[in-house]
Amino acid sequence: MSRWWRHWWAGWGLALPLLATAGPVTAPDPASEDALLASLVRRAFDAPEAVLAELQQRWPTHAGPGQPRESAWLMARGRVLLQAGRAEAAEAVAEQLMARADGVDRSWLLRALALERAGKAAAPLATRALAGLDKQCPPGDERRAVRELGCDFRSAWEALRLLQREQFAQAAFAVSEASARRALALARGGEDKHLAAISLGMLAVSLQAQDKTDAARAELRAAEVEASGDLLAAARVRNYEGAIERRARDMAGARSAFEAGVLIAEQADAPHLAAVLRSNLVDSYMHLGLLKEALAVGQQALPVLQRFGDRYYERGLHHNLAIAYIKLRQFDQARQALARVGEFGNDPGDLVLRARELRELADTWAEAGQFKEALAALHAERDLNDRANERNRAAALEELGRKYDSAAKQRDLDLLARDGQLKDQQLANQQLAQQVGLAVGALLVLSLALIGVTLVRMRRAQARLTANQSLLRAQSERDPLTDLSNRRHFLAVMDQRTREQPGEGFEGALMMIDIDHFKNINDWHGHAAGDAVIVEVARRIRAAVRDSDLVVRWGGEEFLVFAPALPGDDLAQMAERVLRGIGGAPVQTPEGPLRVTASIGFASFPLGGAAGPGLHLHWEQAVNWADMVLYKAKAEGRNRGVGITAVEAPNADMLAALLQDFDAACINGQVQLRQLPGPT
Repeated sequence: MSRWWRHWWAGWGLALPLLATAGPVTAPDPASEDALLASLVRRAFDAPEAVLAELQQRWPTHAGPGQPRESAWLMARGRVLLQAGRAEAAEAVAEQLMARADGVDRSWLLRALALERAGKAAAPLATRALAGLDKQCPPGDERRAVRELGCDFRSAWEALRLLQREQFAQAAFAVSEASARRALALARGGEDKHLAAISLGMLAVSLQAQDKTDAARAELRAAEVEASGDLLAAARVRNYEGAIERRARDMAGARSAFEAGVLIAEQADAPHLAAVLRSNLVDSYMHLGLLKEALAVGQQALPVLQRFGDRYYERGLHHNLAIAYIKLRQFDQARQALARVGEFGNDPGDLVLRARELRELADTWAEAGQFKEALAALHAERDLNDRANERNRAAALEELGRKYDSAAKQRDLDLLARDGQLKDQQLANQQLAQQVGLAVGALLVLSLALIGVTLVRMRRAQARLTANQSLLRAQSERDPLTDLSNRRHFLAVMDQRTREQPGEGFEGALMMIDIDHFKNINDWHGHAAGDAVIVEVARRIRAAVRDSDLVVRWGGEEFLVFAPALPGDDLAQMAERVLRGIGGAPVQTPEGPLRVTASIGFASFPLGGAAGPGLHLHWEQAVNWADMVLYKAKAEGRNRGVGITAVEAPNADMLAALLQDFDAACINGQVQLRQLPGPT
């Protein structure tokens, strides 16, 4: 999978039009000044130190401290400092901007760009900047906003780019399309062809992600027209073209586009941009089987990215190089590359992407027969998926909590209002007590009845709140796509069993199921077809097991079956039913019928030999054993089941050692396996 899809944003933050830069600025014309500053900032992507010196030399007297144009020049300086790797100096500029009434929005934007460069989530600050910029750049008539309202369209465009990047990373493709369309309107409103070309590229990849390939290619053709005569814009358009061909599975077309982009970038004397394009080219070479070529071009790009301090693309390149090293069985070099990846940390906005990288890594390690590393990558992927799901679940709970808090506050207000009315009535009653004693008694009875009704309503409201909270907890343990239990529910079941039977170890059977080549289904047929396959496979698994068995959507295309009190022979028969059920008939999808197969790993616990006592394990260790035989099934060609029939180990320490070197244990007969071929 690699990081190819994130690299379409290469240089967006510096994608500004090239204008003449010779001669000093003599007239304070805002439009020409902004164009000059845009030119300098764009050039800084490939020559930050030279541009920084030139910017200082050109600084005009009318843009001095306190002058109206100071904010524009400060913003340009801050962005060039970021490209030069001087984050602290850029932050000082952001502080200067924050002190000016016309610089607050630019200050938030500059800080958002600094977060992006550091590989952190920039969308919150970009949203804050855009909210202020929108006062002069209201959507709808961007040309009028630029000409009459003083719209800083380039800053608004930059904020939209940051938002669109994060929206795309979180798979909100329709929202990212809307952001790209508004960015395009701003670029055309400001008559900036360079930004228009980049905006069309952004729009093309958002459309392609929604399987609108023809529309995406039409926008790319429009981008080529806008980029005519602008070498850097043309190189970036080739970058978008390569990304679109990559997703369309035309790897030769992707390679051609990236190679053309490299040549154009070199012609434009843009070494940084050429290195970014080469980092994307690594992925194309790998998928074409040109592993040595992939390593060569990656090693050519790496020192350039490091020289420019481009951590964003350097991290993705290290990941791609690690995949290539594993495929070439150069495992030490692969581990070194992965160690470098780990040094960069994870962007909280990119948990889904990192999880996909880890799945690719796990599959590549497994194909190379390195099951220990495959299992570690798989567990890391599941942890990231859990964190992403937990973040989404927390957001949903927070929203529900706000809803019920609001309802509770409203009930309190109603009670206070009623209580006030009651007290007013009681005062009136006291004034009339001497004259109308009977009326006082009647009002007292009425008051007591009102209090009783209020208490009954409060109890009913509390009961509804409790019922809704219980429903939310139940829903949080169901997978919304398949209606199977999710991992959260499985963990709750295991926790309950552990409390009921402390110290006895895990007992029962586990079956780990993985849909074969599911990524290709998503890439070639679209996410709608992928969802249809997930739903139908879940139904077929449920039909093949017992009613008492727990079927869990473990994550992505993986499922887990927990079968209490099921001996080995019965478990093997169940695994055969699951294999035949999944692969026996095509799955109907919006793209037509698709043949789907699965790989299965299964084992009954406690483990042990035929004559020896069983070895008790914690349920997490049992899942690890099921994972390991699943990878064995995948490594031996997929569309099959592999189960453990016996394990010869005198104690738990020896059992753990066997798991560490699983292949050797199988060869030595310490672990005995049963093979189940899938349907042909």
